[in-house]
Amino acid sequence: MRADVRQVADGAYLVHGSDTNWVILTDGDTATLVDTGYPGDRQLVLDSLAAVGSKPEAVAAVLITHAHNDHLGSAEYLRSTYGTPVLLHEAEVPHARREFLQQVSVGAVLRNTWRPGVVPWLVHVLRVGGTQQHPVSAPEAFPTAGPLDLPGRPVPVHTPGHTDGHTVYHLPHLGIVISGDALVSGHRTSRLHGPQLLPVMFDHARTRTVDSLELIAGLDGDILLPGHGPVHRGSVREAAEQARDRARRTGPARP
Repeated sequence: MRADVRQVADGAYLVHGSDTNWVILTDGDTATLVDTGYPGDRQLVLDSLAAVGSKPEAVAAVLITHAHNDHLGSAEYLRSTYGTPVLLHEAEVPHARREFLQQVSVGAVLRNTWRPGVVPWLVHVLRVGGTQQHPVSAPEAFPTAGPLDLPGRPVPVHTPGHTDGHTVYHLPHLGIVISGDALVSGHRTSRLHGPQLLPVMFDHARTRTVDSLELIAGLDGDILLPGHGPVHRGSVREAAEQARDRARRTGPARP
C-alpha cells in the first residue's frame, strides 16, 4: 500500500493511511505532523513525509488530536528515534502515557458485530496492530495558548467528548480545521457520507462530543480535514451543524 497524499492548500497535506488520516504542514522541508495513524502505518507515515519533501528528522513536532491507537501509532517511535516532541492537550497527556485508556472496549465491539462494517473494520484493526499499545513515554502539553510556533501555525482548540483531551487544530490563515475524530466525513462502520460523528461506541462521552460541535462550528474555515473520511470542502460551521443534526436524529445508540 502506498501513502495517499493530497495537497489541500499551500503547505497543507491530508494523508489517507490504511484507515486513519494524518496531516502534514510544511515550511520548506520542516514539517508539523498531526497524528500518526495505526502502528502498522509507520512506513506510510515515513513515505508521506518524503512525498512532501520532508523527512522524519525534519519534523518539528507531532501534534496529537487524541491518544487512540489509530492516531498515536508512530508518535513514540518518532520521539524516541528522532527526539521529536509529541504535543497534546494537558488532559490527554496521561492518556498518551497510558495511565488510563478511553477507547472502545473489545466487549463493546463484539456487542456491535451485528452492525454493517464492524467485522471487516475489526479484521483490519487486528492486521495493522490496532490493539497494540504504544504509549508515549514523555508526551508534553502545549507550551502556550494560541498559535503554536510550528509550521502551519496551528491553533489548538479543546473539543472534549471523544476523549477528555481531544483537540482540533485551526489554521485560520488557510481556512482549515483539522478535526480528528470530533467530526469526520466517513468511516468503515458507518453508512453515512459527509459530515458526521463516529458511531457512539467510539466516544468516551457522547453528550460532550455533541456539545463540542458548537466549538467547531465557531471556527472560521471552509476546508475540513477529518481523522476518517475524505477532505470536506465547504463551510465548517455547516459541516458541524449537519453532524449535530444527524446525531440528534439518530439519538443515543446502545454501545
